[in-house]
Amino acid sequence: MRRMRRLVRNLLVLSALIPAACGGQRPTPTLPNSSASTLASASTAQASASSNADAAGIVWLCKPGLADNPCASDLNATVIDRSGKATIELAEVAKDPPIDCFYVYPTTSRQKTMNANLSIDPEEKGVAVSQAAIFSEVCNVYAPIYPQLTIASLSSGQINQSNIDIAYGGVRAAFTDYLTNYNHGRGIVFVGHSQGAMMLIGLLHFEVDPKPDIRKLMVSALLLGGNVTVPAGKNVGGDFANIPGCQSDAQTGCVVAYSSFETTPPQDAAFGRVGTSLGMFNFRAPGPLQILCVNPAAPDGGTAALKPYFPTVVVAGLAGAPKLPPTTPYVSYPNALTAQCKAEGGANWLQITRTGPPGSLPAFAGSEGPSWGLHDLDVNLALGNLVDLVNAQAAAYRG
Repeated sequence: MRRMRRLVRNLLVLSALIPAACGGQRPTPTLPNSSASTLASASTAQASASSNADAAGIVWLCKPGLADNPCASDLNATVIDRSGKATIELAEVAKDPPIDCFYVYPTTSRQKTMNANLSIDPEEKGVAVSQAAIFSEVCNVYAPIYPQLTIASLSSGQINQSNIDIAYGGVRAAFTDYLTNYNHGRGIVFVGHSQGAMMLIGLLHFEVDPKPDIRKLMVSALLLGGNVTVPAGKNVGGDFANIPGCQSDAQTGCVVAYSSFETTPPQDAAFGRVGTSLGMFNFRAPGPLQILCVNPAAPDGGTAALKPYFPTVVVAGLAGAPKLPPTTPYVSYPNALTAQCKAEGGANWLQITRTGPPGSLPAFAGSEGPSWGLHDLDVNLALGNLVDLVNAQAAAYRG
């Protein structure tokens, strides 16, 4: 099994939406057909000055051919087994992968404005290395810089509809640019976490689900920590009329979605429960809804071992980490965790269980408290499984 990694030298922010900023019902964006003109003037000016901006003015954090591409970096990892023995796992960026990945990053900007401009800051590079670069083993990764809602704006509790429209409009404009100039009929895997997943929920709802010619390009969508909804007891409906949850690793045109918890999500959980869910959109599907959970390690159901991959610099700061940190940019602890989708008391979540012996895995926890579970780690806990799943789906994809 191949993997990717790169040393994160800059501040790595794995936080997502601040609970005080968004609660209750999710607003429906007023500009589903907006264009790049919805972007703030500061963002437009920044794009024109960026060496990563293409002819359409879209700034790319990751794109094949960029001179400084955090999604095409050192792919080697140190794998530590249950006994503590370490081996080096070598991997490399795929030379000519058959599919593309369109990645939208979570809330990470530390800019002080409501919407971020289009500068490429250390935080965006860090989270791309942590979450997205591994996928370069199986796909060409395209990741736009977008005018996301910043940490400061979410903390302020003063977000309005225009701020959401600006963020969504940036993602939509980048996807339109990607389809026009880079796709060339290739299959697409959509990848997003937290705010990024929520933006992709909107993008798929408006631009993919109702359009068969674009929907046929969809290999899958990995919408993690974003609260995808389906009708209670069903696998399709809710946010998407035509796109189901994945039920096998050979199924394409489907969604993998989950939120990670070690215990049953509390009644005030920000994720895993429809009534308290954070989100950017509310498509108001009729009837009772539930949060979709698809186990990336076993899409057909049941319990399976996780293949977590963490940036070495993050693991080095955790209790129980090796005294001499691995020399590779990433570290993995296979066979130390299992995952299972569970439903109980109105909640639907990915149950994370520690199975390795004491000391086989450094201590980790979510940073926002019990109502957020392991939200920060949604991607990294199952990163190896997600890449394996995309590899299997790419092989099954027929367009």
